[in-house]
Amino acid sequence: MAPVISIVAPAFNEERNLPAFLAAIVPVLEATGEPFEIVFVNDGSRDNTLGLLAAAASQDPRIKVIGLARNFGKDIALTAGLANASGQAVIPIDCDLQHPVELIPQFIAKWREGHDMVIGVRSKRDEEGPVRRFASRSYYKVMKWMTTVEVPANAGDFRLIDRKIVDVINQMPERHRFMKGIFAWPGFKVAAIEFQANRRANETQSSWSFFKLWRFALDGLFSFSTAPLKMWTYVGVVAALGAFFYLAVTVVQKLFFGIDAPGYASLLIVVLFFNALLMISNGIQGEYIARIFEEVKGRPLYVVGQRFGFGEQPVVEASASAVDTVPTTVGVGALPATEVQPAPPAPRRELPKPPKAPSITRAGQ
Repeated sequence: MAPVISIVAPAFNEERNLPAFLAAIVPVLEATGEPFEIVFVNDGSRDNTLGLLAAAASQDPRIKVIGLARNFGKDIALTAGLANASGQAVIPIDCDLQHPVELIPQFIAKWREGHDMVIGVRSKRDEEGPVRRFASRSYYKVMKWMTTVEVPANAGDFRLIDRKIVDVINQMPERHRFMKGIFAWPGFKVAAIEFQANRRANETQSSWSFFKLWRFALDGLFSFSTAPLKMWTYVGVVAALGAFFYLAVTVVQKLFFGIDAPGYASLLIVVLFFNALLMISNGIQGEYIARIFEEVKGRPLYVVGQRFGFGEQPVVEASASAVDTVPTTVGVGALPATEVQPAPPAPRRELPKPPKAPSITRAGQ
């Protein structure tokens, strides 16, 4: 029977959490009475995560495993899971049990009522400090101001997504996968359910450092807004008006009051200030140029090294070569699987023979 509900769970070094996660989520899914599948995406784990997932897939046909050839990042792993989930509704969820699996029946009930996406929104963030909470609120306000996509605050990947939205997401090939924005971009009818996040299983620590969060925030802004580029036009206009005003004041002071312009210190400050503005402007342009560079290379989003539980069903990717006995596969989102064959040898082309040189008859011969 084809699954109605697909759970997509990216996993990176989740060896300690997987047994508890499976023990918690499987009974909840069985209680819904809906046919389901659980699609795990092993994102290049360095522990025994893949071994545990392979064993689980061999014991339960409802469990499917995609093993990426290396660590591509959570958003790419989530993309691979969405591309290979076959249910009419897909629920991304973390393996560390921070997302309460008890909320899944409520997601399904809202979906049955006609909502195309049901978002889990965290009601409290008490485990975060005041500075981080303030930064988070400010970031979402900036995103709302600078982009045309409304990204819900305090909403992560934990949500239910209808098949028609999943199909739209699978057609979005960008390399920088800011999934919060990608989830919000298609639109449709959305509902929200608040929840209190659980503590991480086994008291594991978050891998999100300040630098990673900073890069994540910039990726979201640059991926869904061109405002950082356009704003420099207005900065330039304001700077030019300020320069003309300062010039006028200096001329008036000199001609009518005999006051000389300040010396080198003020001039140096002005030069350094505008040089700093230019460097920031060039850096922002560089961010967009780097994204263009990544896109035009046309590399696949991910490479699949192993898969378990799919049977004869092909993983959505293009076959490239072989690793051990499992074909290595290259993920291309939701594009149809195509075999990559070696190019046939080019036909040999016979070069035209050069024309014979005309014979020259000399006089007297």
